[in-house]
Amino acid sequence: MLDKPTPLSRARLDASAQDVLASLPAIGKLMVTARHLGATHERIGVVESVSFENGWAVIGGAEHESRIELGSVAEIIIDRTSVMKDKAYPRIDLNRADGSYICGIVGFDGIEPFDAAVAALGVGTAIDAKPDTPPGERVEASETDPGRLPLEDAQAAQSPVVIGFKRPGFQQFWRGTIETVKPAMGFINVMRSDFHLHLKAGAVAEWRRDSVTGEREAFNADGEPMGLTLLRAN
Repeated sequence: MLDKPTPLSRARLDASAQDVLASLPAIGKLMVTARHLGATHERIGVVESVSFENGWAVIGGAEHESRIELGSVAEIIIDRTSVMKDKAYPRIDLNRADGSYICGIVGFDGIEPFDAAVAALGVGTAIDAKPDTPPGERVEASETDPGRLPLEDAQAAQSPVVIGFKRPGFQQFWRGTIETVKPAMGFINVMRSDFHLHLKAGAVAEWRRDSVTGEREAFNADGEPMGLTLLRAN
């Protein structure tokens, strides 16, 4: 009987994006996380379905609403190095051809269900450990930080909202009512059991409102779209 190959700490997979994403329901509770220019958008829970439509993977369920364009995925990395309080948080990172980050998928139920779910995808090719990134200067959000104002308005009104994140090859949404907006650790945070938004203090210079849809989109001080959107749902 042949021994099973030992999983690598970090590896580049040769599997297709479709095969990798089709494995997500077997991982158990997980987080789909995307970030850009100081905005991090995270959906958390069990993936109930993954379907494929017109070149996109549609990740669905009560706690997930994400779309990933298969053709945008040029590199797939598995990383088993993250351990917090003796618990492993293995992840799959999807990158574009230019090396830029599309999104990450983080297992919340430990290493065993994760490894069982991805076993059929192959061991992959070992790659070096990810270099440590020194922490940047932390600035706490002021009371007038543009990033927090529309979030706090929606919280005060207890109006249902759609908080979206849209980047090339990736879309993700959360729909619900904001219970609290909590500035802490240099970020403006919205925390729900199935959703986290972490918005770096000072990252948003303005929200531009679409006159037709009413959707607001966040821009930084250089006029770049951050990918973050906010819509009051009537």
